[in-house]
Amino acid sequence: MSQIMSQIIPLISSGTAGPLGVLHLPRLWQKASLGAAGKLHSDYPSCGQGYDQMVLSALGLDKAAFESFIAEEKPTYPQLEAWVLAQSGGALDAAAVAKLNAAIIGYNHADDVRASILGACGIPDEGKILDAINLNNLDDWQSFHRQVIVG
Repeated sequence: MSQIMSQIIPLISSGTAGPLGVLHLPRLWQKASLGAAGKLHSDYPSCGQGYDQMVLSALGLDKAAFESFIAEEKPTYPQLEAWVLAQSGGALDAAAVAKLNAAIIGYNHADDVRASILGACGIPDEGKILDAINLNNLDDWQSFHRQVIVG
């Protein structure tokens, strides 16, 4: 059991926003926090290039400063949002957040990635599930089931 608990699969969806309304920020906080604590599953980057970097860029956050804040302060999610606001002068650019959220919602994985995720989940690829948010959710849930439930 200790190995499972030291390799946590993040289950907060990229389609989740906190009070600031920024999609994926709660997941980024969870992954970065788990990574800083050495508890993130090895299949996941604590702060990667995809949605993670999109969020940091849209909010004008320096990746190293973000990672340092997470590692040193071990913030709760509301504390992270307060830090984000402080970094942006007390208010977020609503247009930038709307553009980011639309980009996150509108992103689709490549056909081979979609087929691989759906195949692993036993779901026929009928072209009905295209968006990366839902595909990533399915991938996370399948990984969780394989690691924790099946063992």
